[in-house]
Amino acid sequence: MLNVMLVDDEPFITQGLTVLIDWEKEGYRIVNIASNGIEALEYLKSTKEKVDLILADIRMPEMTGIELLEKIREEELSDAYFVILSGYADFDYVRDAMRNGCVEYMLKPVNKDELISNLRRISEIKKNDIISEEHQKAADDAYLEKNLSLLINGRYDDDTLRWIKENLMIYGRVRYIYIEFCKSDDDEEDNVVETERKMLLSVCRDYLGEGQEGVVIDSAWSASESGAGYIFSGDYAESRKKTDEDFLYDLYTGIRRSMNKPIHIIAGKSVKDISLLSKSYSTAMILRQQIAFHEEKNIYIYEDEVKVNKCNVLLCKNSLDDLVRAIDEGDEARIIEKVDTFYKEMANMGVMENTVSLNLNYLLFQLIHLATEQDSEVDQEEILDYISETAITKDFRRGSRSHIRHFAVEYSKYMSQLRKNVSRGVLQDIENEVKENYAENLSLKELSRKYYINSSYLGQLFRKKYGKSFKDYLTDYRIEEAAKLLLKTDKKIIIISEEVGYKDSDYFLQKFIERKGCTPSKYRRTYS
Repeated sequence: MLNVMLVDDEPFITQGLTVLIDWEKEGYRIVNIASNGIEALEYLKSTKEKVDLILADIRMPEMTGIELLEKIREEELSDAYFVILSGYADFDYVRDAMRNGCVEYMLKPVNKDELISNLRRISEIKKNDIISEEHQKAADDAYLEKNLSLLINGRYDDDTLRWIKENLMIYGRVRYIYIEFCKSDDDEEDNVVETERKMLLSVCRDYLGEGQEGVVIDSAWSASESGAGYIFSGDYAESRKKTDEDFLYDLYTGIRRSMNKPIHIIAGKSVKDISLLSKSYSTAMILRQQIAFHEEKNIYIYEDEVKVNKCNVLLCKNSLDDLVRAIDEGDEARIIEKVDTFYKEMANMGVMENTVSLNLNYLLFQLIHLATEQDSEVDQEEILDYISETAITKDFRRGSRSHIRHFAVEYSKYMSQLRKNVSRGVLQDIENEVKENYAENLSLKELSRKYYINSSYLGQLFRKKYGKSFKDYLTDYRIEEAAKLLLKTDKKIIIISEEVGYKDSDYFLQKFIERKGCTPSKYRRTYS
């Protein structure tokens, strides 16, 4: 329903308009009747209801219809469509009205058929305006996401940084916050994960809004992320007399009230300016992958998780270095022996929670370093993904001896796979899979099972050859196929969306704009 306000100093005119037609049948409802321009302005300033259409007489005491229209536009009180009711001698006024964005004028007495015709035309204008606004917002959001991706990955230039600062207006200390669903033991289909991610984004945006308190961002551009990112403004929290911990606790409880599925929040390191956001992002992602070795909780803050009392915590460096060498050499028996040695040493020291955490973090970073030594182009984030997949096992207590044994043996096999470099034939097979089945629900995990190769390693090989993740490669291929269909057929966009593998047409629209810089309909008009 579109909301209507009638403005006329002659009561019989407004009364007649209310009964002249069935307003609700045409999709309208009258929410206010004002006897002059002053009353109309007061209503617009005080009401919480959005007014979509104003019908106003030109000649009224105190304020004419033209003056009312000018005042509304000048003070930005409403973007309502404006229709002038005019006598035969008012055509000069009508010209002024049109200059101020009036959509129509009607002669008194108002003709029923003419009124219905104009209302239907305005309804159509409204629908088209909504579609245009949605497309523009999608384009603006895609441009913002693109610039934020550059900033977060540390690949921005001065122009990108300037645009972000001018448009986000976030100053002073910031953190990268990552919000995601807690991991499930069950594999979920991509469309289910995507639906849940969009729901999480929506809840975050509803709770946080968009303003000085920070900005919620879609993190789907990163192959390893399936949650929501949030650029947190420390200055905003401090202005509200809240610590970071207080703010994050309020954020967690606010989101959980709207979600049935458990979540956790990961806060990267606090940095002094948004230009350093990539450092905060990288610490959040490393912390995310190490959660298996931390106490289970709802909120993880980087500074708290790396805090160590140097007087009370000891590093079993020699034992861990021996374990890393055994992993590197692929000697399973010696790996198990070195894990046992490590745990005996910790037991002799008197095991404390911080002791375990420090030692396991040291082990993880040494193993990451070991993998990158094999190939300087290995993506550390992919290695972290692998570590996370093999380290998080439901059947073992975090940090237990059996857990570390299993993890160390599996990582040794992973290292062996890195050395064998089995990529050559597999990548061609996967390229063919995409060409033949791009409309299906393809995932790197399923393809890795089909071709008997570790999914994280396959991801590294894919990125190394194509310069992008498998997810981005598949998206690019689908969008190119969609572009061909737009130009070669007259199929509806929603049909094309489904044919190239997108059940969610809004998600298709977002990805198309990201790749092509315009909407599918504009692409078709421009290049057909």
